[in-house]
Amino acid sequence: MEQLNLRHLYYFWVISREGSIARASEVLELAPQTLSGQLATFEASVGGRLFSRERRQLILTDLGRLVLGYADDIFVLTGELSETLRLAPSDRPLTLRAGISASIHKLIAYHLLQPAMAGERPVQLECQTGRTEDLVLSLKRKELDVILTDYMPKVQDDGNLTVHPLAGSSISLFAAPGLAGQLRDNFPESLNDQPLLANAVDAPYFERLMKWFSLNGVRMNLVARIDDSALIKVFGSQGYGVFAAPTAIQEEVCRQYEVERIASIDEVMDELFAITRDRRISHEGVRAICRTQPVDARFLPR
Repeated sequence: MEQLNLRHLYYFWVISREGSIARASEVLELAPQTLSGQLATFEASVGGRLFSRERRQLILTDLGRLVLGYADDIFVLTGELSETLRLAPSDRPLTLRAGISASIHKLIAYHLLQPAMAGERPVQLECQTGRTEDLVLSLKRKELDVILTDYMPKVQDDGNLTVHPLAGSSISLFAAPGLAGQLRDNFPESLNDQPLLANAVDAPYFERLMKWFSLNGVRMNLVARIDDSALIKVFGSQGYGVFAAPTAIQEEVCRQYEVERIASIDEVMDELFAITRDRRISHEGVRAICRTQPVDARFLPR
């Protein structure tokens, strides 16, 4: 079968739904003999009978049930497409395919995406997380509309990609309430020999934090490297150690994970960028992301 005849598939689908060729012929406004011939042609093309007759009723064969499953998916989607195309262009959902660096905190990613979701036009959001380098390849293949990252990739020499600085936030340290209370006094010396939960996805801000520790003579005890920002916070909430997160989301972190802030480190910044294919942005959602700075005053616009 080199090519499936979708018209024949549609005829088969209507016959299956109506339960007989006679009723289907009325729906399709075709003569029963014509419809029967079209069904026979389709059965020949798929290599088997789609219906068997039992007491003058059409019963789907195993092959028929298999084909019907695919036909249901195809024609339900076709119906949804028809309904969408009837809408005015401004009312049609806007698909936004965003790549998000795995090292970005999920709360930060939400804040960056929220301007695109808050517009008048409905948005169908598709998110893909991964390494920035891999996401850049997907962006070049036009599989993504925008990348949100805290890592400046080497795209300066690529004339087809544009980096848009978004915002930055200082970094704060958090821990379970009991541990946080002990470490606030005599900070940062109080951190020496204390348990540290590290980000395992090479987040740039974590590298800067390690340098800040070194410059200030702080040596912590690394107890875990975790590549999921939410899981780091869960371990921290259970008293397993100190973890870092952007100051901009400190209220949500403390409320959601029942931890407390130890201190903020203004010298260590989490910088955020959007990457697009072209300097001139045509996508409404991407424009909203790149144009709107976070309103939280704890973000520091670049």
